[in-house]
Amino acid sequence: MSRPELSLSLQFADPRHKALLPRHKVIRWIRAALELPGEIAVRIVDAEEGRQLNREFRGKDYATNVLTFDYSHEPVVGADLVICAEVVAQEAKDLGIAVADHYAQMLVHGTLHAQGYDHEEDDEAELMESRESEIMLALGFADPYQR
Repeated sequence: MSRPELSLSLQFADPRHKALLPRHKVIRWIRAALELPGEIAVRIVDAEEGRQLNREFRGKDYATNVLTFDYSHEPVVGADLVICAEVVAQEAKDLGIAVADHYAQMLVHGTLHAQGYDHEEDDEAELMESRESEIMLALGFADPYQR
């Protein structure tokens, strides 16, 4: 099955996991979740920047794993995904999984958000989690909701 085209900007404000995120893998993980062509920027940040952005845009005063800023859903998915390196590393440790595996999930999760998927309501969460699990399994990872 052919995957949608992707224009990717990959930025490392926090370079600590750069070796875990080679461009070809990031492209593969995002494209697996894309349903339409995409123009996506991924920025890996430290906890300070992650906290500042979460506070400014969501009113929550803590760094979170992934923030999605979606600008368009069609005909081209346009979004910025901001991933906090420190949060991803801690969550991976807590879950007992590889940091790279957790990045893959955060990229898939953020890409789904960029296309309008959400998990605020139970029915939305069920749909998004089901799609996320399907993608992660297809990529060869464990189901993130069956750990």
